[in-house]
Amino acid sequence: MTPRDAQTRAETVGSLLRSPGALHAAASRDPGDAAVLDAAVLDAIKLQRDAGVDVITDGELRRSNWADTSDFLDCFDKLAGNTGGLRWRGGANTPAGGHAVAYDTVARRVATATRRGDRSAQYAFLAEHAVTRTKFTLPAPSYHRRYWWAEVSGAVYPSAEEYLTEIRDALREVVDRVVALGCDYIQLDAPNYGSLCDPDHRAWLAAAGVDVDAQIAFDAALDSSLFAGLGDVTRAVHVCRGNAPGGRWHSTGGYGAISAQLFPRLEVDRLLLEYDTERSGTFGPLADVPPGVVAVLGLLTTKSGELEDESAVRERIAEAATVKPLDELAVSTQCGFASVAAGNPITPDQQARKLELVATVARAIWG
Repeated sequence: MTPRDAQTRAETVGSLLRSPGALHAAASRDPGDAAVLDAAVLDAIKLQRDAGVDVITDGELRRSNWADTSDFLDCFDKLAGNTGGLRWRGGANTPAGGHAVAYDTVARRVATATRRGDRSAQYAFLAEHAVTRTKFTLPAPSYHRRYWWAEVSGAVYPSAEEYLTEIRDALREVVDRVVALGCDYIQLDAPNYGSLCDPDHRAWLAAAGVDVDAQIAFDAALDSSLFAGLGDVTRAVHVCRGNAPGGRWHSTGGYGAISAQLFPRLEVDRLLLEYDTERSGTFGPLADVPPGVVAVLGLLTTKSGELEDESAVRERIAEAATVKPLDELAVSTQCGFASVAAGNPITPDQQARKLELVATVARAIWG
């Protein structure tokens, strides 16, 4: 662990709530609305700095949603019938059938896709105006399996793995530009791994003839390869369980279903893990996080506004420290506050209080 990472104990995962004006500006894509989004990002910077977290994002405020690859590559079509294998549960206003009517599906080769704008530009404004450590978040290459539908995508690629390798290459172009702008912390968001904790999802994959162990091995190597040769950059993966409007989620089950196979294979410096509900299971799987890799415990939920009790959060960290050394732990919110534009059922004030509690707990434990 580098001294820099040893000082990074309080984190936010990525997205922040959007004001009505920022929502409109992000959706309109009108260049005239750029000033509105600039002001929103400046507010996000101030919010995180005032809260006292150690590393900040731009709140993902310029994005249509956290996984915005289809906004920048023209190789996807929204097609009815492709669910991405997701079954949304919990929260309010769950759509009938548990999934969206249409889902992004890879329908043309990534390598020949037209690039729509510069994805790294999202980071440039943050780098210019932040005076604390920053990070850039993007969907893991492996996450893009969700966009593979053999019925359509198989006519373009001989295998999902070839497609994912081209996705990796396209994302590496973005990472290289962001690092050139001064970013020293890259976080990959990977709800696909969280889904592999879920018994129902694993049963669905088994029925489809998927070799889950082989998939984990390939995907972990793929995601790790995105970081190859980056030098002095913190490499992180956030293993998510689904974060949608109304506080919905798609995966349950403890990390023990994947930890022995996945955690040692990910060549990272930090693993951000969600531990905000009993759906996450015990801290036992932290034993599979390799020595020297920081486990960032997502103990404060972003799915509801009720503020966690500080002493209870500290007790949970102490419990985790019986499995993983305290010096190799950190604390964060469980996920972003607005992975998609509508955001979670939480107020801006509640969001601020949760970020402040993350920082307060970190200072009390690690100084």
